[in-house]
Amino acid sequence: MRLLVLGTGVMAKNQLARFPLIDGVTVVGAVDTDPERLSAFADKFNIEKRFLSLEEAIAWGEFDAATNVTPDRIHHPTTMALIAAGKHVFCEKPLAENYAKALEMTEAAEKAGVINMVNLTYRNVAPLQRAREMVLAGELGTIRHVEASYLQSWLVSRAWGDWRTESTWLWRLSTGHGSNGVLGDVGIHILDFAAYGAATDIDHVFARLKTFNKAPGGQIGEYLLDANDSFTMSVDFANGALGVIHASRWATGHLNELKLRIYGERGSLEVIHRPSGSELHGCLGEDVETATWTKIEVEPVATNYQRFAEAVASGIQPDPNFRHAANLQKVLDLAMVTERERRELKV
Repeated sequence: MRLLVLGTGVMAKNQLARFPLIDGVTVVGAVDTDPERLSAFADKFNIEKRFLSLEEAIAWGEFDAATNVTPDRIHHPTTMALIAAGKHVFCEKPLAENYAKALEMTEAAEKAGVINMVNLTYRNVAPLQRAREMVLAGELGTIRHVEASYLQSWLVSRAWGDWRTESTWLWRLSTGHGSNGVLGDVGIHILDFAAYGAATDIDHVFARLKTFNKAPGGQIGEYLLDANDSFTMSVDFANGALGVIHASRWATGHLNELKLRIYGERGSLEVIHRPSGSELHGCLGEDVETATWTKIEVEPVATNYQRFAEAVASGIQPDPNFRHAANLQKVLDLAMVTERERRELKV
């Protein structure tokens, strides 16, 4: 697979720590509108072909697939152009700013017959994959209740940088710069984490969103800090279970933690993922009577990057695809409506 990298920011660097290690994958070009950033990135990863616009790269055309790591609001126009050129697309999340655009991208990719995949990175968490297998195998019985959280602390910690002075973080706090806040940024991750692990879809949603004051006048330079910082969400799942999902950037003491608990009539599972690693715990069988939890060992799983490369080679569409990400975006869009109207909505 000859791969083009579209966008050369933090996530592009993360991806290029992985894609070149896959047999048969060659990174053949990079695109960025900032010539200095493009040059530094291409030099670092020994990429020969460099383009200041996607149009230039498409005119060149010597690539099979592209990984789209542009800012959120750029995903739609650039992905549509790549699809029109017949290129396979690996797109960062969220797929688009809203469901309408995500659906347009989905339908275009399906009509063109190109491989399409969204980088919901926590699908790479082996304990999550194992939890889903156990749910589908009926080891927990009927699922009754699900709770999930995504906790970050970069608004109270400088572990990843200073959000007050770095555009990398400031744009995520401003709707005027294309951000839908923590809901749009990591909400799609935790919704997927919960629904995928519990092996079901979200059916109804009611959400509350909160934006806290972070600077005098709620603004730093050109950035109006009006995007939501925290959300709580109650959901019904298609399998009948009730769910509670929440996320925050104010979770002091949690750099980047996802947690999922799945409660069934015969047992329960807990998945925890942190930068230091991932674990799966279960309370099953006779342990239910004593509320004893045991660590469950899991085998490694293929990453999204590996599965995308395999899909391009085989022509077999993998999951999570554009349609799945569009359906998650619909839930996120409706969550914002429920906040405004203070009422539950059916997905």
